[in-house]
Amino acid sequence: MRIRLDSIGCRLNIGEIEAMARTLAATGHSIVSQGEQAELCILNTCTVTAIASKKSRQFIRQLRRQNPGARVVATGCLAELEPDSLDALGVDLVVGNDAKDDLPELLSDQGWLTDTGTTAHDHTPDHGSRTRAFLKIQDGCDNKCTFCVVTIARGSGRSRPSDEIVAEVRNLLTLDYREVVLSGVHLGSYGHDLGQPRGLEELARRILAETELQRLRLSSLEPWDLAPAFFEVFADPRLLPHFHLPLQSGCDATLARMARRTTVHGFADLIEAARRKIEDVSISTDIMAGFPSETDEEFEASIATVEALAFSRLHIFRYSRRNGTRAAAMPDQVSGPVAEERSRRLHKLSQRLASDFHRRFLGRRFHVLWEGAETHGDVLRWSGLTGNYIRVLTETDADVDLSNEITNIDLETCVPGAVLGSIPGVSRPGVVESPQRGGSGELPVVGDS
Repeated sequence: MRIRLDSIGCRLNIGEIEAMARTLAATGHSIVSQGEQAELCILNTCTVTAIASKKSRQFIRQLRRQNPGARVVATGCLAELEPDSLDALGVDLVVGNDAKDDLPELLSDQGWLTDTGTTAHDHTPDHGSRTRAFLKIQDGCDNKCTFCVVTIARGSGRSRPSDEIVAEVRNLLTLDYREVVLSGVHLGSYGHDLGQPRGLEELARRILAETELQRLRLSSLEPWDLAPAFFEVFADPRLLPHFHLPLQSGCDATLARMARRTTVHGFADLIEAARRKIEDVSISTDIMAGFPSETDEEFEASIATVEALAFSRLHIFRYSRRNGTRAAAMPDQVSGPVAEERSRRLHKLSQRLASDFHRRFLGRRFHVLWEGAETHGDVLRWSGLTGNYIRVLTETDADVDLSNEITNIDLETCVPGAVLGSIPGVSRPGVVESPQRGGSGELPVVGDS
């Protein structure tokens, strides 16, 4: 059967849809991409903001237009919280988060998955590209941040058994993945519900010790889950030097209204400890603009903190009022134009911080995992990521295949959102245009023994 799987929102959503694709492909179904006709469409929806909910509904309409006659299934957070809005769009089946992981079995039980008569169809969706796999190890959250609807949609925190996770990493290696990104709603709490206060650290050590995985990356981590001792595990260079630590605001008064379990001082101390322990570490963050009652003075304090902490990248949200959250009922909601202007200032700062971070590494040699290329005349323009999450671009002749290879790269020139580099003995001299998409050491170059 021809099945299209799509996801909107966080890396956890991507990980869930990739796991679903592997399950369906292993039983002989063909996972098709955009532009190919599908008999069944599955969308993992998001509702973290009003814009995410709108995009999810627009995607449903698009799937209907592009695949007339196909059954459409919606799952995920919007399906959990607003199923009626999806029913109104003519979705054939709405599945909440509790049943999401069992969706292939559910569809089989309903007779919606036509028996292919074959097994192990070798086709996976485009998002992973057989380079990086997003692996869900944890779901739900026990925090009560006043703005967050995800805790309502996802429920309480729960962890997958480590034996199951290690087995899945081994399976991903048989599918030729080079990098695994551990993902969860509240990733840093992994193992807490199993009586393992240092569960994430112990899991990372076990994966590194018991598998041949070349690159392990951690997804978003709440700062209060980490102690300086956690950074010792990064002594293994296969655990990549990149953290995404959501701050949300650089003002203590705003953090208190958000019910965030950190302070600016405590957060800054954690970052300092990480930078002392981990060479070339990249630390990115989430920042919100226009939280209820955020005054001009509070916003100025927040933006000053963000600049002083010199993040490598910002993920910026305009506050979105979500039903069921405590913040939705707070007085002094910030007006749309004010929130939009604050967001613009943060985006401008983010571009400068990213550029400053990239410039620090010009003239250095790093490893990069190449994800894919675009053809431009007689050259290929490749894109990949360093361990510390710098997007790198290079050009090669059309007969050079770097797909899913890890090579050395010499970082040479900054462009918006990325760095241009050359692979010793491989890259073709030329000028790469700005990208289309918004640990140091030596490795053999492609072709070397």
